[in-house]
Amino acid sequence: MEGTCRPVGLDAGRWCATRSRGRIWQVTLTVHVDVSLSVEVLKPGQLALCLGTASPTAGEALQVLGPDGDELEIREVRADGGRVHLVDVPNPAVQAHYRARVDLAGGDAEPVSEIEALVYRRPSRYCPSDRLAGLAAAEFGSLDPREAALAVEGWLHEKLSYVPGSTDAADDALHPLLSRTGVCRDYAHLGVALCRALGVPARYTAVYAPGLSPMDFHAVFEAAIDGKWLVFDGTRLAPRRSLARIASGRDAADTAFLTPLSAVVGSVQHDVTVTSDPHLPVDDSSMLVPLD
Repeated sequence: MEGTCRPVGLDAGRWCATRSRGRIWQVTLTVHVDVSLSVEVLKPGQLALCLGTASPTAGEALQVLGPDGDELEIREVRADGGRVHLVDVPNPAVQAHYRARVDLAGGDAEPVSEIEALVYRRPSRYCPSDRLAGLAAAEFGSLDPREAALAVEGWLHEKLSYVPGSTDAADDALHPLLSRTGVCRDYAHLGVALCRALGVPARYTAVYAPGLSPMDFHAVFEAAIDGKWLVFDGTRLAPRRSLARIASGRDAADTAFLTPLSAVVGSVQHDVTVTSDPHLPVDDSSMLVPLD
């Protein structure tokens, strides 16, 4: 069935050489993104949209339509780890539509800058790493950063249950830790918090994920290993090498797909369709994977 992970042959990608204490996995494929967003506008004003992939792609298109079908002006600004599109919206409603084709070339991992190594060690709103120091030390304190990141990802997958609706936007990483339930957002927050508690820089990353079921926006975490950003996903719901980056930040507050600024919004509905070509690759949790 389309949208589920399935094995493919080695001809679907290329494999790099094995490295000590972990392998780097690379594969080439194309990701097709189609997103629709319907927003009820209670008070006119400005919205910030984070729908576009982190880097512009050939043939991408973002359109926002007002209640009369007129196309609204969009202004793009660069943010740390992604792009944000600003639009002034009228009431009672607007429709946004984003399409993109993303060619994942399986390049080298992104280097960790000096400021990133500092910022992504600090606690943040949804990732209170300072409150998890004892747990992190007890579970992973004897491991080096590479081993620790892999162990954190495996611990999340083993200890938590993926339960839609079990948390809400106000919950931080402590909620899934205590309840042992959550969604991708919670897995990513807890993974980030545990890594930071170990002194490993980690960031929250929103992605488009072919193979995700049910289809939606997805969240993973990246950890700094040997000076490079590598991606980890405790949910294991989609192959990491098929992920297309939307934005990265301290936590979900930095990567929300919709942020009302001066506008006041009511109900929000979205539909996300993401597919890959030619096939979904197999994900091996022992491999170290970079995001393009």
